[in-house]
Amino acid sequence: MFSDVVIKIENLSKSYLIYDKPQDRLKQMLFPRLQRLLGLTPRQYYHQFNALEDVTFEVRKGETVGVIGKNGSGKSTLLQIICGTLQPTSGKIETTGRIAALLELGSGFNPEFTGRDNVYMYATILGLTEKEVSERYDSILEFADIGEFIEQPTKTYSSGMVVRLAFAVVSHVDADVLIIDEALSVGDAFFVQKCMRFLRNFMKTGTVLFVSHDTGAILNLCDTAVWLDQGVVKGIGEPKDLTERYLELLYDSPQASVDISKEIKLIARIKAEVEHHEEDIDSSIVRDMRQNFINQSNLRNDIELFEFYEDSNSFGQSGAKIKSVHFLDQPGAHLSWVVGGEKVNLVINVKAYETLFSPIVGFQVKDRLGQVIFADNTHVAFASLPVEVSAGDNLRANFNFVMPVMPLGEYTISVAIADGSQASHIQHHWLHDALAFKVHSSSVCLGLIGVPMINIGLVKV
Repeated sequence: MFSDVVIKIENLSKSYLIYDKPQDRLKQMLFPRLQRLLGLTPRQYYHQFNALEDVTFEVRKGETVGVIGKNGSGKSTLLQIICGTLQPTSGKIETTGRIAALLELGSGFNPEFTGRDNVYMYATILGLTEKEVSERYDSILEFADIGEFIEQPTKTYSSGMVVRLAFAVVSHVDADVLIIDEALSVGDAFFVQKCMRFLRNFMKTGTVLFVSHDTGAILNLCDTAVWLDQGVVKGIGEPKDLTERYLELLYDSPQASVDISKEIKLIARIKAEVEHHEEDIDSSIVRDMRQNFINQSNLRNDIELFEFYEDSNSFGQSGAKIKSVHFLDQPGAHLSWVVGGEKVNLVINVKAYETLFSPIVGFQVKDRLGQVIFADNTHVAFASLPVEVSAGDNLRANFNFVMPVMPLGEYTISVAIADGSQASHIQHHWLHDALAFKVHSSSVCLGLIGVPMINIGLVKV
Protein backbone atom coordinates (compact mmCIF):
# COMPACT_ATOMS: atom_id res chain seq x y z
CA MET A 1 0.00 0.00 0.00
CA PHE A 2 1.40 3.38 -1.00
CA SER A 3 2.36 5.69 1.87
CA ASP A 4 -0.11 8.42 0.85
CA VAL A 5 -3.08 6.05 0.50
CA VAL A 6 -4.96 5.74 3.81
CA ILE A 7 -7.93 3.67 2.56
CA LYS A 8 -7.57 1.15 -0.25
CA ILE A 9 -10.59 -0.87 -1.41
CA GLU A 10 -10.33 -3.58 -4.04
CA ASN A 11 -13.24 -5.56 -5.52
CA LEU A 12 -15.27 -5.20 -2.34
CA SER A 13 -18.65 -6.98 -2.21
CA LYS A 14 -21.24 -7.50 0.50
CA SER A 15 -24.16 -9.90 0.01
CA TYR A 16 -27.09 -10.88 2.19
CA LEU A 17 -29.26 -14.00 1.98
CA ILE A 18 -32.93 -13.03 2.00
CA TYR A 19 -35.50 -15.57 3.17
CA ASP A 20 -39.17 -15.03 2.35
CA LYS A 21 -40.36 -17.07 5.36
CA PRO A 22 -38.67 -17.99 8.68
CA GLN A 23 -38.99 -21.71 7.95
CA ASP A 24 -37.00 -21.27 4.73
CA ARG A 25 -33.89 -20.62 6.82
CA LEU A 26 -34.24 -24.04 8.46
CA LYS A 27 -34.96 -25.68 5.08
CA GLN A 28 -31.76 -24.18 3.68
CA MET A 29 -29.75 -25.71 6.53
CA LEU A 30 -31.19 -29.22 6.13
CA PHE A 31 -32.61 -29.95 2.70
CA PRO A 32 -29.65 -29.22 0.37
CA ARG A 33 -27.51 -31.77 2.26
CA LEU A 34 -30.24 -34.38 1.97
CA GLN A 35 -30.78 -33.58 -1.70
CA ARG A 36 -27.05 -34.03 -2.43
CA LEU A 37 -27.05 -37.38 -0.62
CA LEU A 38 -29.94 -38.47 -2.84
CA GLY A 39 -28.09 -37.32 -5.95
CA LEU A 40 -30.50 -34.44 -6.57
CA THR A 41 -29.62 -30.88 -7.49
CA PRO A 42 -29.73 -28.83 -4.26
CA ARG A 43 -32.51 -26.27 -4.15
CA GLN A 44 -32.01 -22.76 -2.78
CA TYR A 45 -34.60 -21.43 -0.34
CA TYR A 46 -33.30 -17.86 -0.43
CA HIS A 47 -32.48 -15.12 -2.88
CA GLN A 48 -29.28 -13.11 -2.74
CA PHE A 49 -29.19 -9.34 -2.26
CA ASN A 50 -25.95 -7.57 -3.20
CA ALA A 51 -25.59 -4.47 -1.03
CA LEU A 52 -22.15 -3.82 -2.59
CA GLU A 53 -20.70 -5.31 -5.74
CA ASP A 54 -17.08 -5.10 -6.89
CA VAL A 55 -16.36 -1.68 -5.34
CA THR A 56 -12.84 -0.36 -5.95
CA PHE A 57 -11.35 3.04 -5.06
CA GLU A 58 -8.65 4.74 -2.98
CA VAL A 59 -8.63 7.61 -0.50
CA ARG A 60 -5.37 9.49 -0.17
CA LYS A 61 -4.02 11.32 2.83
CA GLY A 62 -5.50 14.81 3.21
CA GLU A 63 -8.40 14.18 0.81
CA THR A 64 -12.04 14.86 1.58
CA VAL A 65 -14.13 12.27 -0.23
CA GLY A 66 -17.92 12.35 -0.40
CA VAL A 67 -20.10 9.32 -1.14
CA ILE A 68 -23.42 10.11 -2.82
CA GLY A 69 -26.31 7.94 -3.90
CA LYS A 70 -29.97 7.26 -3.33
CA ASN A 71 -31.31 5.42 -0.28
CA GLY A 72 -30.37 1.76 -0.47
CA SER A 73 -27.38 2.32 -2.73
CA GLY A 74 -24.91 0.80 -0.22
CA LYS A 75 -23.33 3.97 1.20
CA SER A 76 -23.76 3.15 4.88
CA THR A 77 -22.77 -0.48 4.31
CA LEU A 78 -19.53 0.70 2.70
CA LEU A 79 -18.66 2.96 5.64
CA GLN A 80 -19.42 0.23 8.18
CA ILE A 81 -17.08 -2.17 6.36
CA ILE A 82 -14.33 0.47 6.32
CA CYS A 83 -14.81 0.97 10.08
CA GLY A 84 -14.73 -2.77 10.72
CA THR A 85 -18.27 -3.09 12.12
CA LEU A 86 -19.26 -5.23 9.11
CA GLN A 87 -17.26 -7.91 7.30
CA PRO A 88 -17.26 -8.01 3.49
CA THR A 89 -18.40 -11.08 1.60
CA SER A 90 -15.42 -10.77 -0.71
CA GLY A 91 -12.75 -8.31 -1.69
CA LYS A 92 -9.98 -6.53 0.13
CA ILE A 93 -9.73 -3.39 2.28
CA GLU A 94 -6.65 -1.79 3.84
CA THR A 95 -6.56 1.22 6.14
CA THR A 96 -3.76 3.23 7.71
CA GLY A 97 -3.85 5.41 10.81
CA ARG A 98 -6.46 5.99 13.50
CA ILE A 99 -10.01 6.05 12.14
CA ALA A 100 -12.81 7.81 14.04
CA ALA A 101 -16.34 7.20 12.83
CA LEU A 102 -19.69 8.86 13.44
CA LEU A 103 -22.16 6.45 11.90
CA GLU A 104 -25.63 5.49 13.14
CA LEU A 105 -27.05 7.47 16.05
CA GLY A 106 -25.60 6.16 19.29
CA SER A 107 -23.31 3.60 17.69
CA GLY A 108 -20.50 3.02 20.18
CA PHE A 109 -22.69 4.12 23.12
CA ASN A 110 -24.27 1.92 25.77
CA PRO A 111 -27.76 3.36 26.37
CA GLU A 112 -27.68 2.29 30.04
CA PHE A 113 -24.43 4.17 30.72
CA THR A 114 -24.32 7.85 31.61
CA GLY A 115 -22.94 10.35 29.15
CA ARG A 116 -19.73 10.54 31.21
CA ASP A 117 -19.26 6.75 31.14
CA ASN A 118 -19.92 6.65 27.42
CA VAL A 119 -17.35 9.38 26.79
CA TYR A 120 -14.67 7.27 28.46
CA MET A 121 -15.77 4.03 26.80
CA TYR A 122 -16.17 5.52 23.29
CA ALA A 123 -12.90 7.47 23.42
CA THR A 124 -11.10 4.34 24.62
CA ILE A 125 -12.54 2.34 21.72
CA LEU A 126 -11.21 5.04 19.40
CA GLY A 127 -7.70 4.67 20.80
CA LEU A 128 -7.26 7.05 23.73
CA THR A 129 -5.96 5.99 27.13
CA GLU A 130 -8.01 6.72 30.26
CA LYS A 131 -5.49 9.40 31.23
CA GLU A 132 -5.83 11.09 27.81
CA VAL A 133 -9.63 11.04 28.09
CA SER A 134 -9.46 12.64 31.54
CA GLU A 135 -7.17 15.38 30.24
CA ARG A 136 -9.61 16.17 27.42
CA TYR A 137 -12.86 15.56 29.28
CA ASP A 138 -13.64 19.20 30.09
CA SER A 139 -13.04 20.20 26.48
CA ILE A 140 -15.28 17.36 25.26
CA LEU A 141 -18.02 18.43 27.65
CA GLU A 142 -17.74 22.05 26.52
CA PHE A 143 -17.98 21.03 22.85
CA ALA A 144 -21.03 18.80 23.47
CA ASP A 145 -22.77 21.50 25.53
CA ILE A 146 -25.40 19.17 27.03
CA GLY A 147 -25.01 20.45 30.60
CA GLU A 148 -26.19 18.31 33.51
CA PHE A 149 -27.44 15.58 31.15
CA ILE A 150 -23.85 14.29 31.04
CA GLU A 151 -24.67 12.41 34.29
CA GLN A 152 -27.86 10.86 32.89
CA PRO A 153 -28.16 7.58 30.91
CA THR A 154 -27.89 8.20 27.18
CA LYS A 155 -31.19 6.32 26.66
CA THR A 156 -32.84 9.50 28.00
CA TYR A 157 -31.11 11.69 25.38
CA SER A 158 -32.72 13.16 22.30
CA SER A 159 -31.19 12.25 18.95
CA GLY A 160 -29.57 15.70 18.80
CA MET A 161 -27.92 15.24 22.21
CA VAL A 162 -26.53 11.84 21.19
CA VAL A 163 -24.96 13.40 18.09
CA ARG A 164 -23.54 16.27 20.15
CA LEU A 165 -21.80 13.91 22.55
CA ALA A 166 -20.58 11.51 19.86
CA PHE A 167 -19.18 14.29 17.69
CA ALA A 168 -17.55 15.93 20.72
CA VAL A 169 -15.67 12.68 21.44
CA VAL A 170 -14.72 12.14 17.81
CA SER A 171 -13.35 15.67 17.56
CA HIS A 172 -10.94 15.05 20.44
CA VAL A 173 -9.33 11.69 19.59
CA ASP A 174 -6.63 12.99 17.22
CA ALA A 175 -7.89 10.84 14.36
CA ASP A 176 -6.09 10.55 11.04
CA VAL A 177 -9.30 9.68 9.19
CA LEU A 178 -12.78 10.92 10.07
CA ILE A 179 -15.82 9.03 8.74
CA ILE A 180 -19.29 10.58 8.98
CA ASP A 181 -22.61 9.11 7.87
CA GLU A 182 -25.27 11.86 7.66
CA ALA A 183 -24.89 12.39 11.41
CA LEU A 184 -25.20 16.19 11.28
CA SER A 185 -28.67 16.12 9.76
CA VAL A 186 -30.25 16.13 13.25
CA GLY A 187 -28.14 18.86 14.85
CA ASP A 188 -29.44 22.36 15.57
CA ALA A 189 -28.10 25.33 13.62
CA PHE A 190 -25.55 26.48 16.23
CA PHE A 191 -24.11 23.01 16.77
CA VAL A 192 -23.92 22.22 13.06
CA GLN A 193 -21.98 25.45 12.49
CA LYS A 194 -19.59 24.47 15.29
CA CYS A 195 -19.10 21.05 13.69
CA MET A 196 -18.55 22.57 10.26
CA ARG A 197 -15.81 24.84 11.66
CA PHE A 198 -14.15 21.79 13.22
CA LEU A 199 -14.45 19.84 9.94
CA ARG A 200 -12.94 22.65 7.87
CA ASN A 201 -10.03 22.92 10.28
CA PHE A 202 -9.60 19.10 10.38
CA MET A 203 -9.58 18.93 6.57
CA LYS A 204 -6.44 21.08 6.45
CA THR A 205 -4.37 18.11 7.64
CA GLY A 206 -6.69 15.11 8.04
CA THR A 207 -8.68 12.82 5.76
CA VAL A 208 -12.48 12.86 5.69
CA LEU A 209 -14.89 10.35 4.17
CA PHE A 210 -18.56 11.13 4.51
CA VAL A 211 -21.96 10.21 3.15
CA SER A 212 -24.49 12.86 2.23
CA HIS A 213 -27.65 13.18 0.17
CA ASP A 214 -26.87 16.90 -0.04
CA THR A 215 -25.05 17.58 -3.31
CA GLY A 216 -24.33 21.10 -2.05
CA ALA A 217 -22.27 19.60 0.79
CA ILE A 218 -20.37 17.41 -1.67
CA LEU A 219 -19.59 20.40 -3.90
CA ASN A 220 -18.68 22.64 -0.98
CA LEU A 221 -16.48 20.28 1.01
CA CYS A 222 -15.08 17.50 -1.18
CA ASP A 223 -12.02 17.05 -3.36
CA THR A 224 -13.39 13.80 -4.80
CA ALA A 225 -16.83 12.18 -5.04
CA VAL A 226 -17.82 8.52 -5.26
CA TRP A 227 -21.25 7.79 -6.73
CA LEU A 228 -22.90 4.54 -5.63
CA ASP A 229 -26.05 3.18 -7.24
CA GLN A 230 -27.56 -0.15 -6.15
CA GLY A 231 -24.23 -1.21 -4.67
CA VAL A 232 -22.21 -0.46 -7.80
CA VAL A 233 -19.78 2.43 -8.34
CA LYS A 234 -21.29 4.57 -11.10
CA GLY A 235 -18.43 7.05 -11.08
CA ILE A 236 -15.44 8.49 -9.24
CA GLY A 237 -14.10 11.96 -9.93
CA GLU A 238 -14.65 15.69 -9.66
CA PRO A 239 -17.60 16.54 -7.38
CA LYS A 240 -19.10 18.97 -9.91
CA ASP A 241 -19.19 16.40 -12.68
CA LEU A 242 -20.42 13.55 -10.46
CA THR A 243 -23.17 15.55 -8.76
CA GLU A 244 -24.44 16.85 -12.09
CA ARG A 245 -24.66 13.31 -13.46
CA TYR A 246 -26.27 12.08 -10.23
CA LEU A 247 -28.91 14.82 -10.28
CA GLU A 248 -29.55 14.25 -13.97
CA LEU A 249 -30.37 10.61 -13.26
CA LEU A 250 -32.32 11.48 -10.10
CA TYR A 251 -34.55 14.08 -11.74
CA ASP A 252 -34.88 12.10 -14.95
CA SER A 253 -36.75 9.37 -13.09
CA PRO A 254 -40.58 9.37 -13.36
CA GLN A 255 -42.14 12.01 -11.13
CA ALA A 256 -45.55 12.12 -9.55
CA SER A 257 -48.29 13.07 -11.96
CA VAL A 258 -49.43 16.70 -11.90
CA ASP A 259 -53.05 17.75 -11.65
CA ILE A 260 -53.21 20.06 -14.68
CA SER A 261 -56.55 21.56 -13.68
CA LYS A 262 -55.07 22.72 -10.36
CA GLU A 263 -52.06 24.20 -12.16
CA ILE A 264 -54.35 26.15 -14.51
CA LYS A 265 -56.40 27.47 -11.58
CA LEU A 266 -53.22 28.49 -9.74
CA ILE A 267 -51.88 30.39 -12.77
CA ALA A 268 -55.24 32.13 -13.19
CA ARG A 269 -55.22 33.22 -9.53
CA ILE A 270 -51.68 34.61 -9.83
CA LYS A 271 -52.56 36.47 -13.02
CA ALA A 272 -55.69 37.99 -11.48
CA GLU A 273 -53.79 39.02 -8.35
CA VAL A 274 -51.00 40.65 -10.36
CA GLU A 275 -53.45 42.53 -12.60
CA HIS A 276 -55.38 43.73 -9.55
CA HIS A 277 -52.27 45.25 -7.97
CA GLU A 278 -50.50 46.30 -11.18
CA GLU A 279 -51.40 49.96 -10.88
CA ASP A 280 -50.10 50.10 -7.29
CA ILE A 281 -46.61 48.84 -8.20
CA ASP A 282 -43.80 51.38 -8.34
CA SER A 283 -41.63 50.31 -11.28
CA SER A 284 -38.57 51.75 -9.54
CA ILE A 285 -38.90 49.17 -6.74
CA VAL A 286 -37.62 45.68 -7.48
CA ARG A 287 -40.44 43.44 -6.32
CA ASP A 288 -41.43 39.97 -7.38
CA MET A 289 -44.56 40.15 -9.52
CA ARG A 290 -45.96 37.14 -7.63
CA GLN A 291 -45.28 38.49 -4.14
CA ASN A 292 -48.85 39.56 -3.31
CA PHE A 293 -50.22 36.16 -4.21
CA ILE A 294 -47.40 34.28 -2.49
CA ASN A 295 -47.89 36.23 0.75
CA GLN A 296 -51.53 35.13 0.84
CA SER A 297 -50.71 31.46 0.31
CA ASN A 298 -48.92 28.70 2.20
CA LEU A 299 -45.85 29.49 0.07
CA ARG A 300 -45.15 32.68 2.01
CA ASN A 301 -41.51 32.67 3.10
CA ASP A 302 -42.08 32.77 6.86
CA ILE A 303 -38.78 33.20 8.70
CA GLU A 304 -38.60 32.80 12.48
CA LEU A 305 -35.89 34.84 14.19
CA PHE A 306 -34.20 33.71 17.40
CA GLU A 307 -32.53 35.72 20.15
CA PHE A 308 -29.09 37.31 19.83
CA TYR A 309 -26.45 34.86 21.13
CA GLU A 310 -23.63 36.94 22.62
CA ASP A 311 -21.78 33.93 24.06
CA SER A 312 -21.16 32.32 20.67
CA ASN A 313 -17.58 31.60 19.55
CA SER A 314 -15.64 34.73 18.63
CA PHE A 315 -12.18 36.15 17.99
CA GLY A 316 -10.50 39.52 17.52
CA GLN A 317 -8.35 42.19 19.16
CA SER A 318 -11.19 43.39 21.45
CA GLY A 319 -10.88 47.08 20.53
CA ALA A 320 -14.64 46.94 20.00
CA LYS A 321 -17.39 44.45 20.71
CA ILE A 322 -20.70 43.48 19.13
CA LYS A 323 -23.38 44.17 21.75
CA SER A 324 -26.55 43.13 19.92
CA VAL A 325 -27.93 42.03 16.56
CA HIS A 326 -31.61 42.18 15.63
CA PHE A 327 -34.14 42.94 12.93
CA LEU A 328 -36.41 45.97 13.20
CA ASP A 329 -39.61 46.91 11.43
CA GLN A 330 -40.10 50.36 9.88
CA PRO A 331 -41.32 52.01 13.14
CA GLY A 332 -38.29 50.56 14.95
CA ALA A 333 -39.80 47.66 16.91
CA HIS A 334 -37.90 44.39 17.29
CA LEU A 335 -39.07 41.61 15.01
CA SER A 336 -39.39 37.92 15.86
CA TRP A 337 -40.54 36.99 12.32
CA VAL A 338 -39.76 38.36 8.86
CA VAL A 339 -41.02 37.43 5.41
CA GLY A 340 -38.74 36.64 2.49
CA GLY A 341 -39.21 39.06 -0.40
CA GLU A 342 -40.11 41.96 1.92
CA LYS A 343 -38.01 44.87 3.22
CA VAL A 344 -36.08 44.34 6.45
CA ASN A 345 -33.69 46.36 8.61
CA LEU A 346 -30.78 44.46 10.16
CA VAL A 347 -29.24 46.40 13.04
CA ILE A 348 -25.82 45.67 14.57
CA ASN A 349 -24.89 47.60 17.75
CA VAL A 350 -21.21 47.97 18.66
CA LYS A 351 -19.35 49.31 21.71
CA ALA A 352 -15.90 50.82 21.06
CA TYR A 353 -13.18 50.33 23.69
CA GLU A 354 -10.51 52.21 21.76
CA THR A 355 -10.49 54.80 18.96
CA LEU A 356 -11.54 53.40 15.59
CA PHE A 357 -10.57 55.65 12.68
CA SER A 358 -12.36 53.75 9.94
CA PRO A 359 -14.71 51.16 11.42
CA ILE A 360 -16.21 48.44 9.21
CA VAL A 361 -19.26 46.53 10.37
CA GLY A 362 -20.39 43.53 8.37
CA PHE A 363 -22.45 40.35 8.38
CA GLN A 364 -22.63 36.94 6.70
CA VAL A 365 -25.71 34.75 6.33
CA LYS A 366 -24.76 31.07 6.28
CA ASP A 367 -26.70 27.86 5.76
CA ARG A 368 -26.33 24.82 8.03
CA LEU A 369 -23.22 23.70 6.13
CA GLY A 370 -21.48 27.01 6.70
CA GLN A 371 -21.83 28.15 3.09
CA VAL A 372 -22.12 31.95 2.86
CA ILE A 373 -25.45 32.66 1.15
CA PHE A 374 -25.06 36.43 1.10
CA ALA A 375 -23.05 39.05 2.98
CA ASP A 376 -22.22 42.75 3.11
CA ASN A 377 -20.46 45.42 5.15
CA THR A 378 -20.30 49.20 5.57
CA HIS A 379 -16.90 49.76 3.92
CA VAL A 380 -17.92 50.85 0.43
CA ALA A 381 -20.74 53.11 1.67
CA PHE A 382 -18.40 55.01 4.03
CA ALA A 383 -14.97 54.59 2.39
CA SER A 384 -14.80 58.27 1.34
CA LEU A 385 -16.11 59.59 4.67
CA PRO A 386 -15.24 57.22 7.56
CA VAL A 387 -17.21 57.49 10.82
CA GLU A 388 -14.51 57.89 13.47
CA VAL A 389 -15.44 56.73 16.98
CA SER A 390 -13.63 57.14 20.30
CA ALA A 391 -13.25 54.77 23.21
CA GLY A 392 -16.57 54.50 25.02
CA ASP A 393 -18.66 55.46 21.97
CA ASN A 394 -21.49 53.32 20.68
CA LEU A 395 -21.83 52.58 16.98
CA ARG A 396 -24.88 51.33 15.11
CA ALA A 397 -24.87 49.80 11.65
CA ASN A 398 -28.11 49.55 9.69
CA PHE A 399 -28.59 47.35 6.65
CA ASN A 400 -31.87 47.97 4.83
CA PHE A 401 -32.55 45.40 2.13
CA VAL A 402 -35.14 43.09 0.66
CA MET A 403 -34.87 39.77 2.48
CA PRO A 404 -34.13 37.06 -0.13
CA VAL A 405 -36.61 34.24 -0.46
CA MET A 406 -34.90 31.37 1.34
CA PRO A 407 -35.36 27.61 1.03
CA LEU A 408 -36.61 25.64 4.03
CA GLY A 409 -33.99 25.15 6.71
CA GLU A 410 -31.93 26.71 9.48
CA TYR A 411 -29.49 29.59 9.00
CA THR A 412 -27.20 31.74 11.11
CA ILE A 413 -25.83 35.26 10.84
CA SER A 414 -22.21 35.96 11.79
CA VAL A 415 -21.22 39.58 12.42
CA ALA A 416 -17.95 41.48 12.76
CA ILE A 417 -16.41 44.87 13.57
CA ALA A 418 -13.01 45.81 12.14
CA ASP A 419 -10.95 48.98 11.65
CA GLY A 420 -9.20 49.86 8.40
CA SER A 421 -10.01 49.03 4.79
CA GLN A 422 -11.37 46.04 2.93
CA ALA A 423 -7.84 44.96 1.99
CA SER A 424 -6.04 45.85 5.22
CA HIS A 425 -7.77 45.98 8.60
CA ILE A 426 -7.64 44.93 12.24
CA GLN A 427 -10.36 42.51 13.23
CA HIS A 428 -11.67 43.56 16.64
CA HIS A 429 -14.61 41.22 17.15
CA TRP A 430 -15.88 38.48 14.86
CA LEU A 431 -18.90 36.78 16.42
CA HIS A 432 -19.88 33.45 14.87
CA ASP A 433 -23.58 32.58 14.70
CA ALA A 434 -24.72 35.71 16.52
CA LEU A 435 -28.29 35.26 15.34
CA ALA A 436 -30.12 32.20 14.07
CA PHE A 437 -33.28 31.99 12.02
CA LYS A 438 -35.46 29.21 10.66
CA VAL A 439 -37.40 29.18 7.40
CA HIS A 440 -40.72 27.41 7.92
CA SER A 441 -42.22 27.70 4.43
CA SER A 442 -40.94 28.71 1.02
CA SER A 443 -41.73 28.96 -2.67
CA VAL A 444 -38.10 28.06 -3.44
CA CYS A 445 -37.59 24.42 -4.40
CA LEU A 446 -34.13 24.63 -6.01
CA GLY A 447 -31.13 26.90 -5.50
CA LEU A 448 -29.70 28.70 -2.49
CA ILE A 449 -32.09 31.68 -2.64
CA GLY A 450 -35.03 32.88 -4.69
CA VAL A 451 -34.39 35.84 -7.03
CA PRO A 452 -37.31 38.30 -7.41
CA MET A 453 -38.87 38.20 -10.89
CA ILE A 454 -40.04 41.63 -12.07
CA ASN A 455 -41.93 39.97 -14.89
CA ILE A 456 -42.42 36.47 -16.25
CA GLY A 457 -43.63 35.89 -19.79
CA LEU A 458 -44.82 32.83 -21.63
CA VAL A 459 -46.21 33.26 -25.13
CA LYS A 460 -46.73 31.01 -28.08
CA VAL A 461 -44.62 32.17 -31.07
